[in-house]
Amino acid sequence: MSNQFSRTELLLGKGAIERLAKSRVAVFGIGGVGSYTAEALVRSGLGAIDLIDDDRVCLTNLNRQLFATRKTVGKYKVEVARERLLEINPNAAVEIHQTFYTPETASEFDFTQYDYIVDAVDTVSAKLELIVRAKEAGTPIICCMGAGNKLDPTAFRVADIYKTSVCPLARVMRHELRKRGVKSLKVVYSEEPPLTPLDDDALNCKQNCICPPGTARTCAARRQVPGSTAFVPSVAGLIIAGEVIKDLIR
Repeated sequence: MSNQFSRTELLLGKGAIERLAKSRVAVFGIGGVGSYTAEALVRSGLGAIDLIDDDRVCLTNLNRQLFATRKTVGKYKVEVARERLLEINPNAAVEIHQTFYTPETASEFDFTQYDYIVDAVDTVSAKLELIVRAKEAGTPIICCMGAGNKLDPTAFRVADIYKTSVCPLARVMRHELRKRGVKSLKVVYSEEPPLTPLDDDALNCKQNCICPPGTARTCAARRQVPGSTAFVPSVAGLIIAGEVIKDLIR
């Protein structure tokens, strides 16, 4: 009998669909990359997903984030995401965590309960904490390297962190992971040299922040606000979803 996952089952087989339905994935960060990862996973038949993010939808998110629309501006991303994902699959178990993942909040999460972890956050300290805790728990993790300040969606590659090149974030991560004794890590990264965004306060929100009052972290706190497009972060997110699906059904 046909169902919403029939077309996927034609390629993956019934056994794979059943494994996905029993799997649970945590997506840390549901912005330009993580939003596309989360939706692709649910559309593929993932049975349970945790969404971790503390941001509200900002007007400047509309150019690249899947859950950002004029109607959702000002709302918490995790709440908007849960509503949309349940419209796609009402049977999915969607847990939301309105928190900014840091070494200080890491104890709130038990990584052994997940079958896979997706790192789509944008701070080095959070990434390192995610990786170390995932390795300690024995839970597979895939990390997204820099997706901002890029224009070529065909330049993304999947590799071990120690085989990456060009990406400045990957270089920093390699250095820090060596110090922590992490010997391998699957990442999605771009071989496109990052562009330098315009230093224009009228565009980068530093002088005219439009985030709602009470927002904990705003663009004004950034040293440099990265430029972005609709067609680069989304590709990274979909590549990550594909890797997670392939690993879960093996």
